[in-house]
Amino acid sequence: MNSVHIPNALSLLLKENHVQMQLSVPQLVEKILSRNEGVLTSTGAISVSTGKYTGRSPQDKFIVVEESIKDKIAWGSLNQPISEEVFKNLYQKVTAYLKQANEVFVFKGFAGADKKSQLPIQVVTEFAWHNLFAHQLFIRPSEEELLAHKTGFNVICAPNFKADPLIDGTNSETFIIISFEQRTVLIGGTEYAGEMKKAIFSVMNFILPENNILSMHCSANVGFEGDVALFFGLSGTGKTTLSADPKRRLIGDDEHGWSPHGVFNIEGGCYAKTINLSREKEPQIFEAIHFGSVLENVMVMPESRIADYDDGSLTENTRAAYPIQAIDNIVLPSIAGHPNTIVFLTADAFGVLPPISKLTKEQAMYHFLSGYTSKLAGTERGVTSPEATFSTCFGAPFLPLPATRYAKMLGDKILEHNAKVYLVNTGWTGGEYGVGSRMKLSYTRAMVQAALEGELDTVETVRDEIFGLNIPLHIAGVPDEVLQPNKTWPDPKAYEMKAKELAKKFQENFKKFSDAPVGVEANGGPIV
Repeated sequence: MNSVHIPNALSLLLKENHVQMQLSVPQLVEKILSRNEGVLTSTGAISVSTGKYTGRSPQDKFIVVEESIKDKIAWGSLNQPISEEVFKNLYQKVTAYLKQANEVFVFKGFAGADKKSQLPIQVVTEFAWHNLFAHQLFIRPSEEELLAHKTGFNVICAPNFKADPLIDGTNSETFIIISFEQRTVLIGGTEYAGEMKKAIFSVMNFILPENNILSMHCSANVGFEGDVALFFGLSGTGKTTLSADPKRRLIGDDEHGWSPHGVFNIEGGCYAKTINLSREKEPQIFEAIHFGSVLENVMVMPESRIADYDDGSLTENTRAAYPIQAIDNIVLPSIAGHPNTIVFLTADAFGVLPPISKLTKEQAMYHFLSGYTSKLAGTERGVTSPEATFSTCFGAPFLPLPATRYAKMLGDKILEHNAKVYLVNTGWTGGEYGVGSRMKLSYTRAMVQAALEGELDTVETVRDEIFGLNIPLHIAGVPDEVLQPNKTWPDPKAYEMKAKELAKKFQENFKKFSDAPVGVEANGGPIV
């Protein structure tokens, strides 16, 4: 890639008098309230609405086709190409727009807790609350680091600037464009702050593997003896719940790198879902939301200003952004050694995957590439029975490089560091969704605990006849019959039919990985 280059239009913008540079949390909160961007809640958090867009806009995300990177990107519906000319024209328009704004806010910080591979970032925002979000989600610099800060990537976010697709070459009024040569993310037409977080994650998913570091969409924690665990899983699989363990310290809840030195958090904060949040269910998250936190699309009672986390009238995707320091049981700096245990979480609504199984290296690569979970009936209009959902590497929308590149790196690191890998099904048992029951959390916790403490290293296993998975026969605290799904169904033939149905979906999905390493499909996937 070209050397760091900050286009002249941005340099000129940042010299303007209306640019507010590196404001503190109290200063940003004052700005948010005075500009009527949000309201103060009873805990001191700021509550905001993101308007029309309450989630990411993947159809409006692009990567600029540039000479130095065009042959490396896995182009397609998730990595849509856009021309340098389109980017340049929008860049000039957005910077000119921000030059005329009443105020512009700038945050300087970092992505990546490991200083050996840290990316210095600069976030330029139209809204004060977006700058507070960046302050809480990215890694904040010390005074000495701020003085020495040299921007490696810019994020420019102007929600009120809306593109004209006919003139600007976008798909809609919204755009999220990454230029690797100009080291810039350009965002417009959407107020959803998660676009900034995930754009930088996408950038790191390109930069880190280029430097022999595996980037991962997972949570991570470490035991008091230094043993490290990673938890991969899509929404609803229990990733946050299972990684929040009082016996272990949190490294991070969402984005990590695995370097030759160990694991590190890419972020400096957490972006937690809050729908139906309660102190009883998720005390760490509940207690973390205080002064300086940002609540997105959470309804607030008008007089008491108490947040109503059960109200999903704006969206089910309500969120809280807060610094990782708001959680007590953490590792700082957010770095640790090489993983001892890797857990892939899936919520199988077909009720046929084992509640826990030990994976070989090939199986780990296969299930990492598959990224399977279930979409449940009732979650979307028209969904009347469980649907298999596959998200490559448990984070397909954020992977600029070919998926097999990440999978091969994972396989190599598993082998090099002798990491144990488990597939854990937090979904249904005794039948599919609507017939069986959800796996008891106490059972899942007991299984994960046994895996983390090495109790499953030598336990006797039986091989699943359809998926080829190695199932432990005995785990303390879990009834033996629960461990083998075919024994929990009242009708063995119904189980076999449903299991083969899911196995075929795995096989059909895997056809797109024609470049997978030799042996991964044959030795890692279903055997029927």
